[in-house]
Amino acid sequence: MVFKRLLGSLGVGGPTLDTVLDHGAAGPGQPLSGQIHLKGGDAGFDIERITLELVARVEAETHEGEHEGVIVFDRCTVGGGFRLAEGEQRNIPFGVTLPWETPITELHGQSLGVVLGVRTELAVAGARDNSDLDPLYVRPLPAQEAILEAFGQLGYGFKSADLELGRIGGTGQQLPFYQEIELIPPPECAHTVSEIELTFLTNPGGMEVVLEADKRAGLFSEGHDALNRHVVSHEGAAHRDWNAVVSSWISQLSEHHASHGTHSAHGHHDPYGSHAYKDHYDHGDQHGGHHRSGPGMGTVVAAGAAGLAVGVVGGIVAAEVIDEIGDAFECDDEGSGEEEA
Repeated sequence: MVFKRLLGSLGVGGPTLDTVLDHGAAGPGQPLSGQIHLKGGDAGFDIERITLELVARVEAETHEGEHEGVIVFDRCTVGGGFRLAEGEQRNIPFGVTLPWETPITELHGQSLGVVLGVRTELAVAGARDNSDLDPLYVRPLPAQEAILEAFGQLGYGFKSADLELGRIGGTGQQLPFYQEIELIPPPECAHTVSEIELTFLTNPGGMEVVLEADKRAGLFSEGHDALNRHVVSHEGAAHRDWNAVVSSWISQLSEHHASHGTHSAHGHHDPYGSHAYKDHYDHGDQHGGHHRSGPGMGTVVAAGAAGLAVGVVGGIVAAEVIDEIGDAFECDDEGSGEEEA
């Protein structure tokens, strides 16, 4: 499916732009390729720059409550510096590499409810317009898939996934947001843990796996969140006993006592000495970090009012983009039979 839009800043008769991504989901840290189809308008235009942006719909906790918006987490120039003649058609192939921490959007082809997109900007004679938006699908890396499969085989079920604006302290996180995959424990564990939140922070050598368990309150103690971090390598992922590894991780979470307190996960206190704490986004303290200029699992798609629009790479993102990226996904679901340029 191709999403077309006449460049509004140029009016009727301006060039049109279609971005077509190659079929299939990409992987974190892996190449993303496609073609940009340009068609000249009623006159010649100087194409100064063609830019691709990776955008994500994220949630943020502020003093006013929880809000949702769109963030640009990567940007690169893929063409430009030529004149597009009247009525000329030109195809521009491109290949970019996704950031290693790019969230995953699907497992075994089933959506996790995370919304990512590729937006194409065309700079023409000094004017710039957000001219095209396509949904981006990201599959898990082998180690990520193996870990999720292990949770499934241990009886954990998928609840939801979302993107949280903020940082997890004590980790090597690079992007200004992180993905949380919420898992529901099997009945035999439900009396101690109500859910587990899983975060992958991936890098070229491996990844940090951050686990947060929302523990149920006992008879003489308050329920609290326990947080743990584990480092795994991409190498040999297919040969590890992931069921045993994940089972040991879960045991470590369960061993934390209620005496550790209730602020371990969402403040600057880190009682587990080594591992991690989550620091949600605060408008007064934007943490840095940006890149260059299984079976039986259900789906819960995050929904909410568009209350936040924050741009990390290149400034503020218009709030309308939230509706635009949502509309793009709806069109993609309904328009698989439409003609492509």
